[in-house]
Amino acid sequence: MNVHQITVPARPYSLKLDLAHTALLVIDMQNDFCTLGGWADCKGFDVSQTQKPIKPLQTLLQSLRQTPVTIIHTREGHRPDLSDCPPHKLARSKKQNAEIGSEGVMGRLLTRGSKSHDFVDELQPISGEIVLDKPGKGAFVATDLDLILRQRGIQQLLLTGVTTECCVHTTLRTANDLGYECLLLEDCCASLKPEFHRVSVEMTQTIFGWVTTSKQLLTAVNLQAA
Repeated sequence: MNVHQITVPARPYSLKLDLAHTALLVIDMQNDFCTLGGWADCKGFDVSQTQKPIKPLQTLLQSLRQTPVTIIHTREGHRPDLSDCPPHKLARSKKQNAEIGSEGVMGRLLTRGSKSHDFVDELQPISGEIVLDKPGKGAFVATDLDLILRQRGIQQLLLTGVTTECCVHTTLRTANDLGYECLLLEDCCASLKPEFHRVSVEMTQTIFGWVTTSKQLLTAVNLQAA
């Protein structure tokens, strides 16, 4: 009997997880996307939307840190010299009044080493958790994520973070193609436009993987531990 195996109610049907071979991806819960004065706020978006996953993620992390689940935090951003920032991405950000590399109230926008680029205070990684910096939307491009997962024997992914339709979904789609089973925790994700979140959740459960809530997942974890 596998003592780390649980069954999670999900859509389109329940999913069995082996916690020893599962990783939680906390994607881009950064000041740039979730905090006033960050990159998204400078573009005119309502960052109260992307703050919604913070509390459920705090609860989720507190519980999963007591399990064998591998925890990985990702950050989107660029080298200080912007040598890894595509010209069109830089030009687009400038046109939208949130130029990558420019000085904001928390340091340089979407630039590694600034507070603006760093994780929100409530979701800082702890010792032993993996931090993965990425230059693009998907967490597999120009990173060693796939190598890390395969070295640890990870076969299943719990996907959380922001934004659902962009960095989360890009990562999820690639993971699906690479052979990982993907479970999206819908209350631990958010979009700057709620309609994008709704459609992304629907696409996930229809095409790319499974969808559940952190409450349903943690209920299954607690039942296994009882």
